[in-house]
Amino acid sequence: MEKIKMTTPLVEMDGDEMTRILWAMIKEQLILPFVDLKTEYYDLGLLHRNETEDRVTVEAANATRRLGVAVKCATITPNKQRMEEYPQLTQMWKSPNGTIRSILDGTVFRAPILIDSIHPVVKNWKKPITIARHAYGDVYKSVDLYTTEPGECVLTFRGRSGAEQTVSVQKVDGPAVWQGQHNKESSIRSFARSCFQYAIDTRQDLWFSTKDTIAKVYDGEFKRVFEEEFENYKAAFEKLGITYFYTLIDDAVARVIRSEGGFIWACKNYDGDVMSDMVSTAFGSLAMMTSVLVAPDGTTEYEAAHGTVTKHYYKHLKGEKTSTNPMATIFAWTGALRKRGQLDGLTDLENFAGQLEGACFDTLNQGTMTKDLVGLVDEGVSARAVTSEAFIAAIRENLEKRL
Repeated sequence: MEKIKMTTPLVEMDGDEMTRILWAMIKEQLILPFVDLKTEYYDLGLLHRNETEDRVTVEAANATRRLGVAVKCATITPNKQRMEEYPQLTQMWKSPNGTIRSILDGTVFRAPILIDSIHPVVKNWKKPITIARHAYGDVYKSVDLYTTEPGECVLTFRGRSGAEQTVSVQKVDGPAVWQGQHNKESSIRSFARSCFQYAIDTRQDLWFSTKDTIAKVYDGEFKRVFEEEFENYKAAFEKLGITYFYTLIDDAVARVIRSEGGFIWACKNYDGDVMSDMVSTAFGSLAMMTSVLVAPDGTTEYEAAHGTVTKHYYKHLKGEKTSTNPMATIFAWTGALRKRGQLDGLTDLENFAGQLEGACFDTLNQGTMTKDLVGLVDEGVSARAVTSEAFIAAIRENLEKRL
């Protein structure tokens, strides 16, 4: 068959460890044989980020703003252990996701990928729960300080006008650790607007949670902005019969566990990071979740919502076969290809994305799965664990049948 043509490239951000291996497999087996793929390639592998002093991450984010659509592989954010593991590193580079999200100023929407034979651990969940994660600031752009002597830490803001505001953080009588974080009202407002618009587009209720009883000013600002912005969407919500409400995050957790699902749960940056992993795991697996960053100008970046699968990577380096689930990474590619097709009016490219996702479901419904899913299927369902290569090959076979 003739390959599907593309007119505009999408931004391709390669990553690290086992997900980088899967990335290459997916392209070779599931995309390049069928699509005349056009991408602007950026290597966001840890060592290349180190070589470029992380300029490549900024370049990739700016390219995404220019081209409108990106697909990203999972990447390493180094900590102390990684610094020992990779002695070439010149510093503990910041999260590439944090850098990209800061430049694009978007909101991350994550939803589980569901199949009939796997039911959620939370037995009353009947519909997917979409996590809307604010993608700017808070702990991800925070600064840290360790001190060794008694003293006082203060927080000071100096305005351009020369005016200053200062508060005492704490007085201590010995060694202490400190952290300063921030957010911008403009980004909070973009977050709110993205959430309300996404709820309208998908016709789902929207929940939002923070802890404004404790962080009265910081989290209180999030609550205030959401309430203010909702006035612009209230009529549309009422017309569609959907609702918006705010609650404290601890109450939200209890409500989510007792719910049937089928709504969007908006969270601040760190909360969304944690809760998306909880939701995806409870629905099946970290590798069974879609993730898309949506910027206020419509720019989109698709990625897997999990890490680089380090343990499997070291097995791979020893020549051992692994059964690593590639579903989230495949769906990152299908999301990006579908969006590129929509923007460029390429129906064939949109349809291909749908057929590839369908081939994934065909494979799983036939009982061919990676090891992480086999133990989760319902009793009486026949399932067999296969290697990553065999799983992708089975998807390829089903895709060819569909095409």
